[in-house]
Parts: sequence; structure tokens; C-alpha cells
Amino acid sequence: MDIKAKIEELVKKITGDAALKSQFTKSPVSTVEKLIGVDLPDDQVNKIVDGVKAKITVDKVSDAAGALKGLFGK
Repeated sequence: MDIKAKIEELVKKITGDAALKSQFTKSPVSTVEKLIGVDLPDDQVNKIVDGVKAKITVDKVSDAAGALKGLFGK
């Protein structure tokens, strides 16, 4: 399994669906396992969950920085 590609796929699914995003916020491990359709060992699931959380956070920061940049005309 290509974890980086799987994280990208999960981020797209989660950020594109408000209900799924809420579910991920409440129970990230079970949400990830449900989305990938495989019951993985905790250490592997936690790596994926951490990657998804990090990617979502980076995307939010990037969007906010872009908005601020546009606000100041730069």
C-alpha cells in the first residue's frame, strides 16, 4: 500500500464531505479503516490518521495564507 497516495485520497474524500469530516473528527481511526476497507494494525492506522490530519492542517494554513496574501494585494 502506498501510504502517501492513500493519505492524499483520504484527504480528498474527507474534505469533500462535511458528514465524513465530522465523523473523522470524532473517530479518526474507525473512519480511516472504514474508508480503506481494511482493518489494519493500530500502528499503521495511526500513521495514516496522523498523515491525514497533518495534510488537512497544512491545506487549511495554505488557504488562509493565500487569503491573507490576496487581502493585501501581494
